[in-house]
Amino acid sequence: MLRIFILIRKSIKKSFDNIRNEQLKNNLLQAIPFWIGSVITGFFAVLYAQIFAWGENLMNFIFDWHAWMIFIIAPIGFVLSWWLVKEFAPNAKGSGIPQVMAAVELANPKEHKKIRSLLSLKIIIFKIVSSVVLVIGGGAVGREGPTIQIAGSVFRKVNEYLPEWWPKISKKNMIMTGAAAGLAAAFNTPLGGIVFAVEELSKTHINYFKTALFTAVIIAGLTAQTLAGSYLYLGYPKTNDVSLMVMFPIILVAATAGILASQLSVIMLKINGWKKKTLKTNKANVVFLIICALFVASIAYFINREILGSGKEIMERVLFTKDKHEDWYVPILRMLGPALSFTSGGAGGIFAPALTAGASIGSVISGAIHLTPNETNVVILGGMVAFLTGITRAPFTSAIIVLEMTDRHSLIFHLMLAGMVSSIASILVSRHSLYDVLKVNFLTEVRRND
Repeated sequence: MLRIFILIRKSIKKSFDNIRNEQLKNNLLQAIPFWIGSVITGFFAVLYAQIFAWGENLMNFIFDWHAWMIFIIAPIGFVLSWWLVKEFAPNAKGSGIPQVMAAVELANPKEHKKIRSLLSLKIIIFKIVSSVVLVIGGGAVGREGPTIQIAGSVFRKVNEYLPEWWPKISKKNMIMTGAAAGLAAAFNTPLGGIVFAVEELSKTHINYFKTALFTAVIIAGLTAQTLAGSYLYLGYPKTNDVSLMVMFPIILVAATAGILASQLSVIMLKINGWKKKTLKTNKANVVFLIICALFVASIAYFINREILGSGKEIMERVLFTKDKHEDWYVPILRMLGPALSFTSGGAGGIFAPALTAGASIGSVISGAIHLTPNETNVVILGGMVAFLTGITRAPFTSAIIVLEMTDRHSLIFHLMLAGMVSSIASILVSRHSLYDVLKVNFLTEVRRND
């Protein structure tokens, strides 16, 4: 097998050596690793999405079969998800975006070897397994953040396997492009992936890798569409015939969602800090996780099952049915679920739960002020942008993602307004985003353990 691999590499080198045009040869050699990484990323994104959806469907099937089973599957899911990460891939915990941000910062000549603890094949495997186990147990987590870490790992590995004669490619650009391709494939939002790379990850001039970034996002998206079909993450909510006055409810919802999202970030960071100081043993962690899981199970069983899972079905219901207005406590549940799930120590993202929390806030407020169904849809979309902005502090990325996942291009100014208002309001609670703080924590751990 190794001999065949060596022969293939030699034949590839010979083929490129036959190219007389040096500029064409160099451009191809620079581009091909990005293209390969993009195709693999698209494949993984679709596979992961299907496995994750299967996990959510299994959880709902079990709950529908016998609701009391949630008291069994929740503790098992929370504890097993945590244990898998702790034992086999500690840096696979949580979203994955802070790990990618940390890897970008470590992509320098002195520290680049430390990246492998944040982005690797082992990370890919346990990221998928742990997050699916957690969602089967009712954890309120998403797959989008994990897909970004998976994509970053794929691109890093492609770069690592390049032969010695291949032109050197910037590790930083490779990781950032991988992250953008991962987001584009996860949400089917190519512009969102590009804006995410620029707004959230890039501290270098975009001109250095813009061609690679654009082509990687396109190829990853096309690969995902080829395998899963052309789709919108949410569909086409009705938003026509809305007056300019809807701006005022959007501002109200955006400010509320921004403050609550920022407060949720602070709470989750405090829980993580408390766990680190207090829960020194595995037994203590297991007891804590069982208590959290039983708490989530009790709310799902006795109050409302909407605390469970990523919450995508909530977004679909309030946007596409006549049942547009949630009960006043649902936003609390949609913040409580992610707070307990995200801090469990298992793998799982917060993008989808954040969008759901924002949608529920928009739903409640629009019901309280008696907006029309189409106005309600606009306000719900604004709430989604606002809450995601409060978590990420990336208003343009949030607005573009929601814009592309619903194909509501006429709402670009409404969504950008929601993002900007939320960005300002969230600073009142905390100056730093959840991802920024977690990135620093990962950098500290990696550098200390080196």
